[in-house]
Amino acid sequence: MMLQNIEKKIEDFIARIEARNPNEPEFLQAVKEFAHTVIPFIASHEKYSGKKLLERMTEPERSIIFRVPWVDDQGEIRVNRGFRIQMNSAIGPYKGGLRFHPSVNLSVLKFLAFEQVFKNSLTTLPMGGGKGGSDFDPQGKSDMEIMRFCQAFMTEMCKHIGPETDVPAGDIGVGAREIGYLFGQYKKIRNEFTGVLTGKGLAYGGSLIRPEATGYGVVYFCEQMLATKGEKIEGKTVTVSGFGNVAWGVIKKINALGGKVLTISGPDGYVYDKDGISGEKIDFLLELRDSGNNKAEDYVKKYPEAEFHAGKRPWEVPCDIAIPSATQNELNLEDAQKLVANGSICLTEAANMPCTLEAINHFISQKVLFSPGKASNAGGVATSGLEMTQNSIRLNWSSEEVDQRLHEIMVGIHNACMEYGKEEDGYINYVKGANIAGFVKVAEAMLAQGVV
Repeated sequence: MMLQNIEKKIEDFIARIEARNPNEPEFLQAVKEFAHTVIPFIASHEKYSGKKLLERMTEPERSIIFRVPWVDDQGEIRVNRGFRIQMNSAIGPYKGGLRFHPSVNLSVLKFLAFEQVFKNSLTTLPMGGGKGGSDFDPQGKSDMEIMRFCQAFMTEMCKHIGPETDVPAGDIGVGAREIGYLFGQYKKIRNEFTGVLTGKGLAYGGSLIRPEATGYGVVYFCEQMLATKGEKIEGKTVTVSGFGNVAWGVIKKINALGGKVLTISGPDGYVYDKDGISGEKIDFLLELRDSGNNKAEDYVKKYPEAEFHAGKRPWEVPCDIAIPSATQNELNLEDAQKLVANGSICLTEAANMPCTLEAINHFISQKVLFSPGKASNAGGVATSGLEMTQNSIRLNWSSEEVDQRLHEIMVGIHNACMEYGKEEDGYINYVKGANIAGFVKVAEAMLAQGVV
């Protein structure tokens, strides 16, 4: 009967969220995954019951939508839409990236902001959760067009952010170039030099290893997962999707630890390199990324011994470890079934929600090691938090210091997931562990601060 009551609570909660947020599939997907593990936990802890904590956590504290008019190189006026979702500030200033991509909409950013709240909580650093961006597409734009767009975007957004209020970072489509233009405009309008953005260049307050940090953190987390089974990355084969900053960091660290990366991918398909992606091939990924070209096929033009598979995803390639590093919902149930059938022992999410709910459930049902992005890809925002600290104390740490702190944070996140996610048969349900561990800190802060 108790189980039936909890299932009813989950169903009723999801129905209310669906009614309040129609036509927002990505956001609803993230909330459903969270609710199924956290509502039973709330029901078993009286101090959380009846406080409407989940209802409050799923409603952004502030949703800002604004017009971004700018002028292209032909003198034509363009109009894009800008967003900033300030989801939850219970444990610190809003913190989360800016995404410039045609797919950006309210649903995508609310899902990312919701996940960010608990990801930031898991780092143990004092950061709330937020996300923002625009449906602007940097692909094919000149530097001057990107500068004008960034200046127009920041002219509005600067009213809503600040080092003690909301500290954005980069995300898809927002790299060092865009962060520089955004920071310059903020500084000009506000007449202050503060740590208002992270992912900055080293010359003006950035942190060493920030570009690699998300990927490094993913691999450190993967390393901890494998250790629970007495395994190591050394000697393992790894499939990776994407070839941006996250995938680049993953591939660098996998190689450093003795693993062999077989794949990268883009919107056009995936590359299989049986010899492994290492050495100068890793450096070439930076050239691909910086060229503004998102075609994975160009890798094969440079290294013709590799194979390009147009319109396909890399999850059909047999591997020991899979690390999806591109975008949301890039790995579905069919992909999960292929990975399990081919003997994969671990899937570590590097992107935000790259696996569908059906894929996640399959991995867990088959007792495959599986970690959600809110835990395993928290290294990027953790290092952004370290950049904030360096900005506040006006000091720069060495790359070794930053890397050591990052490693300690990822080990701490893994330990928190184990504390709440270990099941009776010894299997570690990292989804459950990450959700509950992230929830507890935010919930305690919200309870202490009252109904605000």
